[in-house]
Amino acid sequence: MAFPEGFNWGVATASYQIEGSPKEVGGGASVWDMFCRRPGKIADGSNGDVACDHFNRYREDVALMKELGIPNYRLSLAWPRIQPSGTGQASEKGLAFYDRLVDELLGAGIEPWVTLYHWDTPYELYLKGGWLNRDIADWFADYTQIVMDRLSDRVSRWMTLNEPQCFIGLGMQTGQHAPGDMLGFREVLLAGHHSLLAHGKAVQVIRASAKKPPRVGWAPVGAPKIPATDSPEDIEAARTAMFTTTAKTVWSNTWWNDPVFFGAYPEQELALFGDDAPTPRAGDLETIAQPLDFYGANIYNGQTVKQGEDGKPVELAHPIGIGRTVYHWPVTPEALYWGPRFFYERYGKPIVITENGLGLSDWVALDGGVRDPQRIDFLDRHLGALRRAGEDGVALDGYFQWSFMDNFEWNEGYRFRFGLVHIDYQTQKRTPKDSAYWYRDVIGSNGAALRG
Repeated sequence: MAFPEGFNWGVATASYQIEGSPKEVGGGASVWDMFCRRPGKIADGSNGDVACDHFNRYREDVALMKELGIPNYRLSLAWPRIQPSGTGQASEKGLAFYDRLVDELLGAGIEPWVTLYHWDTPYELYLKGGWLNRDIADWFADYTQIVMDRLSDRVSRWMTLNEPQCFIGLGMQTGQHAPGDMLGFREVLLAGHHSLLAHGKAVQVIRASAKKPPRVGWAPVGAPKIPATDSPEDIEAARTAMFTTTAKTVWSNTWWNDPVFFGAYPEQELALFGDDAPTPRAGDLETIAQPLDFYGANIYNGQTVKQGEDGKPVELAHPIGIGRTVYHWPVTPEALYWGPRFFYERYGKPIVITENGLGLSDWVALDGGVRDPQRIDFLDRHLGALRRAGEDGVALDGYFQWSFMDNFEWNEGYRFRFGLVHIDYQTQKRTPKDSAYWYRDVIGSNGAALRG
């Protein structure tokens, strides 16, 4: 029992989390450079100035991917590395780095899947209003054009934005992430609308300018609902809950995806959000709803739902003692069955799991290895659930484990480790964990080696 022929196995990372800050090597600052210097914002007081030093060690990292049998690599580009001020002239040094990285990957037989934006907004654009400024959609399109001109002769797999729920919600509503703002809901939704507009304009640029035939998607948070039983009633309750919002929150599947795939904000949420909802200008929704080739979903866990006595969905508390990661996220493998199934039913696009994994507190053992059996078990269970989704008719196109290497975990700093490869941040030594070798075997067998 394996995955479909041609299934794309891979690993994922993000620029600010591994490269080292662009401003340290001739680029511009991002909002994360600003945020990390605010006292108390990063749990361990750290920052991404060096991180995994991938900027200088990319050849070693690509060689390690090749050794571990990784055929696809999802990376993100640092906007301020390419455009230090976010607009205007590009940095030749920044572009040259991504030139070298892409060439190194292709030389190793690894396909690059490039995400244009993974949260590192140029600081200079933040001073101009950032996502609150409608002009950012055009700035992002200009940046995309620079990238297309430089990399699209070799890169064909593209994603626009990573998790708008996070960089808008955590970054601008609750202040947990950069830039650390705490705005009203109306302003938050306005910023979100501008991010969707940026997505649409970027897709237009990719379609018009790519030198190789492109495959384009995006990577929002996937927030699955899991039916409490396999009864038709509970399945329908979970489906309804997954695509319904009951509070003024950005943690919605439909608010972000319906405009992208259907060209309209969901009526239920428009009514709920009322005057806080943005008023699109003429042509906005047509711009946002550009054709995509796949649906990227970042899925880490899900919420169980049953049908209540009144026929409405009821969310159930997680069982006492449920397995949890060091992030305290519940371990719910069924999320990788029901999430892809429901997303595929609603949006009709092949599913790529663009992120899935867990944070642990693992370390190098006395014998020099890194024992992480919990990660192996977690991935085995989740990949087994994903495989079952494919067996039940969901078009599956790929799976990217988060993350290839331990890295700067945003507001948590370096406290938690998500990687298949352990990083010693004092020496920058890379040590593949047991899970890295396990994943190599899974990829080599196209999933047949799974037990889950």
